[in-house]
Amino acid sequence: MKAYRALAQVDARSIAAFGLGLSDFAVLEILLHKGPLPVNTIGRQVMLTSGSITTAVDRLEQKRLVRREACPDDRRVTYVTLTAEGRTLIRRVFKLHANRLEKVFDPLSAKERSALGTLLKKLGKHGESLLDQQG
Repeated sequence: MKAYRALAQVDARSIAAFGLGLSDFAVLEILLHKGPLPVNTIGRQVMLTSGSITTAVDRLEQKRLVRREACPDDRRVTYVTLTAEGRTLIRRVFKLHANRLEKVFDPLSAKERSALGTLLKKLGKHGESLLDQQG
């Protein structure tokens, strides 16, 4: 827990330095790497409730970083896409943020980093299976 808390603080401070909250960063980052997505898909991917993802998208839309677009095939679906301004911002922020987080892992060798990644994935999948079992 101590390691998690320290990493979470480094993460949050790095993002806050750019005037973004964690949920705003998560939305922008997923759009950068996955392209336009339906609002509800983004919410599930970044683990936000439907109300919270709507609020986050509203906030980012007001800042002109994203825009909503109706799906031409299904009017019930609304896609969120990065604006040119949003793409420029998240590319810059993501690069600097990733570099800051890399420094966190400086004490680990490449072999240790690889092992840590493998072990964390294993724990994450097991934790998810436990949640699925609990309903």
